[in-house]
Amino acid sequence: MTDIDLGRPIQGDVVDLILDDHRRFEALLRDLRDSSQDRDAVRRAFATLHVAHAEAEEKHVYPKLKRKNAVDADDADHGVEEHAEGNEALLKVLELKGTDTQAFEDAVEKLAELINHHITEEELTILNPAREEVGPQVRADLGALFVEERNRQIDQDCGRVDNVRRIVAEARKEGLLDDDDEDDEGDDED
Repeated sequence: MTDIDLGRPIQGDVVDLILDDHRRFEALLRDLRDSSQDRDAVRRAFATLHVAHAEAEEKHVYPKLKRKNAVDADDADHGVEEHAEGNEALLKVLELKGTDTQAFEDAVEKLAELINHHITEEELTILNPAREEVGPQVRADLGALFVEERNRQIDQDCGRVDNVRRIVAEARKEGLLDDDDEDDEGDDED
């Protein structure tokens, strides 16, 4: 578990709740880049929040918004792929022994790049349509489901390296991640 406050919302508009987590991600990424911080504690907190947030979105938010025709299925599916890519980059950060190495800084840079891209895209292609196409009661009901799952995941210490490994392996098995360097983003894995 982590001593860093990840928030413990119990209700709210799902759009606002997701945006609150996005701001937490940005703050945690800043702290990960800051060598005066306890980077090990920050990466554990980031891992916990990232997994809990992604799992809650995939379990409740994306499916409901697709059913309501508020978001395009391709945009929701793309969000799931980006969560998988984020988890894969997160795993690399978690598996590094030290937090004061160039390898750590490179891994954090890659993680930040993927997360910031996902946040921007999700706010444009998923949260804007959710605001415009879904009524306040549905957003509130969805917010309750989102925080319930998010908090349950946090209570289960979902950011443990073994759990992130399992999630990444599952995503790879489902074809959400490329096993080689032939993806269209030109990632250099090794």
